[in-house]
Amino acid sequence: MAEHEEKHEESLLEKISEKIKGDSSSSSSSSDSDDDKPSESSMKARVFRLFGRERPVHHVFGGGKQADIFLWRNKKVSAGALGVATVIWVLFELLDYNLLTLVCHLLILSLALLFLWSNAATFIHKSPPRIPEVQIPKDPVLEFAQALRFEINRAFAVLRDIASGRDLKKFLSVIAGLWVLSIVGSWCNFLTLFYIVFVLLHTVPVLYEKYEDKVDPFAEKAWHEIKKQYAVFDEKVLSKIPRGPLKEKKKD
Repeated sequence: MAEHEEKHEESLLEKISEKIKGDSSSSSSSSDSDDDKPSESSMKARVFRLFGRERPVHHVFGGGKQADIFLWRNKKVSAGALGVATVIWVLFELLDYNLLTLVCHLLILSLALLFLWSNAATFIHKSPPRIPEVQIPKDPVLEFAQALRFEINRAFAVLRDIASGRDLKKFLSVIAGLWVLSIVGSWCNFLTLFYIVFVLLHTVPVLYEKYEDKVDPFAEKAWHEIKKQYAVFDEKVLSKIPRGPLKEKKKD
């Protein structure tokens, strides 16, 4: 009986040890397979995105109400903004309205209607119109002025840095951009250009957000081709142009 019990205990111990070895080997193989497979986050990190962005389009536009308007999250507000811009462009560009004339006509019409309504209310026994008291708040104006001041100072700093001859690539990019902008300005006036940009902001981002998985591969190919052509241009032309004195001091 004692020998039988010892053999039974040994067989149980062998089964337990085999079970533990099997579990450890399966867990190690599964961990190895998990290590071999790239994680989903790393795969997403390697996906090329236009302009090198790592955040969604909504966050690129600030993630607030302005992003909701440009990406048509609130369709009524987006359609209203685009409609108002279209009406303004039609009035000033197609109907040749002047700003001062339009403002005066709107004020005449609104004041005349309110005046007549206020005086007619006493005869028809109805309450006069409640004209709200309009005041410009102080804090938003100061915040806007500070933000505008910061952006203007940053633009001046960038222009100073470009003019000092430190970065030839940035200098050529700015010159090319200004040249293209001057050509576009010769085709249309400032109001039409502003309206075109406004319409593009209300159409291109929402279309890109919808089809970004199809657009980004083409953008990646185009970007690699541009980099290749720029490398050739840099080797043959830009590298032979002498740099400014600040660039030489940095090298020393």
